[in-house]
Amino acid sequence: MGTTLRFLLLLMWLSGLQLCSCDTDPQDAAALRSLMNQWQAAPPSWGQSDDPCGMPWNGVICSKSRVTILRLSTMGIKGTLSGDIGQLTKLQSLDLSYNSDLGGPLTPNIGNLKELTTLILVGCNFSGTIPSELGNLAELSFLDLNSNQFTGNIPASLGNLSNLYWLDLANNKLTGMLPISKGTTPGLDLLINTKHFHFNKNQLSGQIPEQLFSSQMTLIHILFDANQFTGPIPESLGLVKSLEVLRLDRNFLSGSVPSNINNLTNINELSLANNKLDGSMPDLTGMNNLNYVDLSNNTFEPSEVPAWFSTIQSLTALVVESGGLSGQIPEKLFSHPQLQQVILKNNELNGTLDMGSSISSQLQIVDFQNNSIASFILTSKYNNTVM
Repeated sequence: MGTTLRFLLLLMWLSGLQLCSCDTDPQDAAALRSLMNQWQAAPPSWGQSDDPCGMPWNGVICSKSRVTILRLSTMGIKGTLSGDIGQLTKLQSLDLSYNSDLGGPLTPNIGNLKELTTLILVGCNFSGTIPSELGNLAELSFLDLNSNQFTGNIPASLGNLSNLYWLDLANNKLTGMLPISKGTTPGLDLLINTKHFHFNKNQLSGQIPEQLFSSQMTLIHILFDANQFTGPIPESLGLVKSLEVLRLDRNFLSGSVPSNINNLTNINELSLANNKLDGSMPDLTGMNNLNYVDLSNNTFEPSEVPAWFSTIQSLTALVVESGGLSGQIPEKLFSHPQLQQVILKNNELNGTLDMGSSISSQLQIVDFQNNSIASFILTSKYNNTVM
């Protein structure tokens, strides 16, 4: 064999050795190439090398030759998510958010990503049902599917996600009832470590189950607004004393507001507006962290202005339209230091509206349209809106 030929063979062997000693695990590299081939518009640097970890591709982060993070938010990706995503078995974080042309069904193979802790698909265009295989992701702590086109029921298997901190399914087209555990079947009531239930702006229906809430839960946000829930507000809600935001507005809830609602002394935002709630207006005495309250457009029994209007100093917005209120508004209300809005139109308030001499400097709008107020006294400087 001539010297030249031996030299050429050596170069070919070294070249092959270099191709085989890539920084990226071959299975992971193949999976990323499959994803890229499914996309009409892949991230800019993808495909410029055969080694996504060694010569980094946009948004690909590796550890010990394995892909552990895909951070591909707002990349203009178009197409679908290949089932080969399930081959990235060391993936811990997957963020595809705000790629509005990335959609189609969410592959069940995503349930193979057993080390995944973060899954963010907000602002994409995924459709079809949420795969029940998500319930296999035992390490998952952050699940955000907000603003897609998902349909069908919330999978009961999500109740298996005992490490889940954030659960956001808002602004989809989900239907059916909230799943509750029964026997060996999981349900949302098992998510005692979860802080956020964001289910608003869907088409969920049926009653909010009494079994959903317990004193073991540590929820901070319950956002159920803009759905089709019926029936009463469950009394068990009053057991979740960690709660800070409760949105049940724009549903078809009926019956009386549970009397134990004022056990929720950490709440700063409460909206029960635009339902069919009846009975007495809720007594919110003692809920001294409340900033925003909206009880409008229910069918509460006619009543005098409640005492808590005067006592909750933290109020920034008090909204009770068509609430059946009568009597006079205490001037002390207008001196609450953070108060910005008082909207009490379409009631039976009467007598003299006296805003007092120490009106909050933050107050922007006072709306008492369609009441029976006889006169108005303003003894303090106030140049903003009074209707």
